Amino acid sequence: MARFVAGLSGNDSASAIDAAPFVGGRAAAEAALAGIDPRSYAASRNHLDGAVTRLSPYIRHGILSLDEVRNHALACVANAKEAEKFIQELAWRDYWQRIYLAYPDRIWADIENYKTGFDAEDYDDTLPDDIKAGETGVACIDQFIATLSDTGYLHNHARMYLAAYIIHWRRIKWQAGARWFLQQLLDGDPASNNLSWQWIASTFSNKPYIFNLENVAKYCGPDINTIPRHNLALDQSYERLTALLFPNMGGPHG
Repeated sequence: MARFVAGLSGNDSASAIDAAPFVGGRAAAEAALAGIDPRSYAASRNHLDGAVTRLSPYIRHGILSLDEVRNHALACVANAKEAEKFIQELAWRDYWQRIYLAYPDRIWADIENYKTGFDAEDYDDTLPDDIKAGETGVACIDQFIATLSDTGYLHNHARMYLAAYIIHWRRIKWQAGARWFLQQLLDGDPASNNLSWQWIASTFSNKPYIFNLENVAKYCGPDINTIPRHNLALDQSYERLTALLFPNMGGPHG
């Protein structure tokens, strides 16, 4: 992790910069901001190879402000409606921070009860070693873990998949996964990270988020292994997954 932080901070060591997935400093942040396309972002943001901005580390570390990013996005389009989806995502980040500011003591506590048919005590407190090592035996999940460990970054959709797998397939408390993400992510902050985990868990949403292998194949492209026999735990319909993961409740939750 230190080598990535070195790159983000603008360390001019050649080895640090070569290793980092992001180059730090104001100039690099401005270059990244100049390259955003709000229209393409809206159309493809859910795809791992989509037009995501990768601005999050610069925002997280105060190199870019949300106001600055929003204003630039509006300047990129002829009609403000074209930047709406992009600005909505900035608004979510602002919202998470405001929740954290208003309720700082609750950031690590369940805001609501789980809506999975299970109680909090039914979930384990500790993240298993096979997840940390990326040796779960579920091919796409192990690839996401490898990317997170190797780069300190993960596309938001892959973060959702990984969080859902940890909470709902493995029945691990969201706090364990959230703490692990904060140890790995260059852009990790307790507000956006923890409240996103709670949304997946259903402790800050009206239902648990789950996915299946068909969804992974749709959004992840050929670089991610979605061969069914390598991802047996995910190769089910939403109805079947709901029955398997949440036997005390009914209805699909993808």
